[in-house]
Amino acid sequence: MTVIEDVHADHGATFIEVGGRRVAADYGRPERTHAAVRRVVGVTERAYGILTITGDDRVDFVDNAVSNHVPDADGEGCYALLLDPQGRVETDMYVYNAATGDRLLVFLPPSETDAVAEDWRGKTFIQDVDIDVATDDLAVFGVYGPQATEKIASVLNGAPSPDRARSFVRGTMADAGVTVIRDDGLTAEEGYEVVCAADEAADVFDTLENRGQAAAPFGYRTWESLTLEAGTPLFDTELADRIPNDLGIRTALDFEKGCYVGQEVVSRIENRGRTGDRLVGLQPAAVPERGAAVFAGDSAVGEVTRATTSPSLESPIALATVDTGVAMDDSDALTVRVDGEERAAERAALPFVDGSDRSARLPEYLD
Repeated sequence: MTVIEDVHADHGATFIEVGGRRVAADYGRPERTHAAVRRVVGVTERAYGILTITGDDRVDFVDNAVSNHVPDADGEGCYALLLDPQGRVETDMYVYNAATGDRLLVFLPPSETDAVAEDWRGKTFIQDVDIDVATDDLAVFGVYGPQATEKIASVLNGAPSPDRARSFVRGTMADAGVTVIRDDGLTAEEGYEVVCAADEAADVFDTLENRGQAAAPFGYRTWESLTLEAGTPLFDTELADRIPNDLGIRTALDFEKGCYVGQEVVSRIENRGRTGDRLVGLQPAAVPERGAAVFAGDSAVGEVTRATTSPSLESPIALATVDTGVAMDDSDALTVRVDGEERAAERAALPFVDGSDRSARLPEYLD
């Protein structure tokens, strides 16, 4: 469940389940909080599962398991994937090297946390590695918007704001010890994540909302619309069980590192230079359901992964996976199925909305 449910309830929040974790859905009028993030700054509780990895072999152990290089230096992190032998995404994660505390912090979808912990514990063998679930011990708050840097600077004591994506600093807020991580542009705005002990979470959230530069609290529905406008693929909707090359999510892949599960498939597709599908943006005439078929003429060529009415554009937008040939050839008109009817869908460049930052997860392809 959310670490500060009573605080959210006092703000008038409604709640939903995300990956088995109860989170604030919205506080009423999510379009207004969406606009506040785009124009100024907002704050939200992030729905992560958290692992702590300790032991002398912790960096090598995790590095050998994931698709990206785990940094050796304290204060640095990476975005990475766990793949199955067929190269499909089992989960995504952020791995942060907190060497000063002799541990790695791993943030991942809450639905996958226990399974990853159990799987990794079964693979430590003689390595000096301990894996613990810390989801209930820590709180993580996200601060996003064109004034996010000013917001963090106004309340963070003892350190400057981190200036590189996935790097972090340690300091205090309202007498609570915090770790502040620079986000990698997931909302298309400047962003930071603030990590603190669960028993200090209410004070830290109050500081982020009310002290210094005020920040509008927002829930998961606004998170979804912000990241969709930014063209950011998310685990539950875009990444799960898909091949990362098809998604163009190159920020999670290190093609120079040694072998990890699924690497042969990823490298073979990379060397071939052409993916089977691509993740694209669409502007349909009406909002389709997730999984709605995408057509080129009479042929089904893909499916919608996520769609909404964009609060910024005031019109429908969607992400979809479509056949690479269709994605590269804009001569065929596309349609999507909405309520049993085919509705026109224009191709759209990603991101749908430009903000103060650019998502590191935007699809990138070799051609």
